[in-house]
Amino acid sequence: MENKLRVGVLGATGMVGQRFISLLENHPWYQVVTVAASPRSAGKTYEEAVGNRWKMDTPMPEAVKKLTVMNVNEVEQVAANVDFVFSAVDMTKDEIKAIEEAYAKAETPVVSNNSAHRWTPDVPMVIPEINPEHFNVIEFQRKRLGTMRGFIAVKPNCSIQSYAPVLTAWKEFEPYEVAATTYQAISGAGKTFQDWPEMEGNIIPYIGGEEEKSEQEPLRIWGEIKGGVIEKASEPVITCQCIRVPVLNGHTAAVFVKFRKKPTKEELIGRLVKFKGLPQELSLPSAPKQFMQYMEEDNRPQVALDVDFGNGMGITVGRLREDTVYDYKFVGLSHNTVRGAAGGAVLCAELLTAQGYIQAR
Repeated sequence: MENKLRVGVLGATGMVGQRFISLLENHPWYQVVTVAASPRSAGKTYEEAVGNRWKMDTPMPEAVKKLTVMNVNEVEQVAANVDFVFSAVDMTKDEIKAIEEAYAKAETPVVSNNSAHRWTPDVPMVIPEINPEHFNVIEFQRKRLGTMRGFIAVKPNCSIQSYAPVLTAWKEFEPYEVAATTYQAISGAGKTFQDWPEMEGNIIPYIGGEEEKSEQEPLRIWGEIKGGVIEKASEPVITCQCIRVPVLNGHTAAVFVKFRKKPTKEELIGRLVKFKGLPQELSLPSAPKQFMQYMEEDNRPQVALDVDFGNGMGITVGRLREDTVYDYKFVGLSHNTVRGAAGGAVLCAELLTAQGYIQAR
């Protein structure tokens, strides 16, 4: 891409906003030209606004340090400088809905990491390898909003990334009942161990709202567009427990599955490792060459060894075996702030760009 698209990051000073900034450094298609945050950060340089709260492993990119932080609520001023925005704002759900819609109505495409619009009927919630056809609902959303180029697209919750792609690869065997427990990293709460010392050596068996998202969001991803809205699938039925564990990055899931058509273990592994989608076919910049890998060792996947597979954009699966109550069980692992958050949104934006939904003003 000769001229890079101009990108704004809403909520740029928070952990996911920082991950966007980090992932977009030297991106071949995009350049961060605008950072926006709460009024208390507005007017400062990005470096001053973040201060000692930079939470990424890599240094803050030089290109953003001196950008002046804009007030995220001044929609017209922010929108005037960019071709599209990534949203990682920290507000109430109603406030997020309102501000993302305001940007869309200002003819600025919004690719959001937030959950506020995940159940808005004409807003696509997409894992690009799984349901890219849901972007077709954007034309109906634009009619509702009265926009020509503005729209909202979202990515799903981080908790489902380690098992929804796996179940998608096995769709032909008709999984109809799933029980999952997710073991979720503290960065999913926007925290490090410095911020949350009570998590060291601790487990908390509750993450607000997470179990409902983990049970329902896969069904929306597997749904269909009917009458200009997305109707969720009815199967498989999913029950889930979500547990916070003392890990910085990486959500692990222990999953049990019942199938209508009984596959062999070899068939399941084969479908898994061969599974690919449009991001791989189009060689999008952030797409892992291999979406999912299977590890034969009994003690894998491990967060310490496997979370960065595919630069954090791949899914690692192991311990697939027959079960005495369900048909099969397995363990999945995904990077919650890369594939599960900012990276997943960047990949959505790349596919939207490749398909012509996001263009230069």
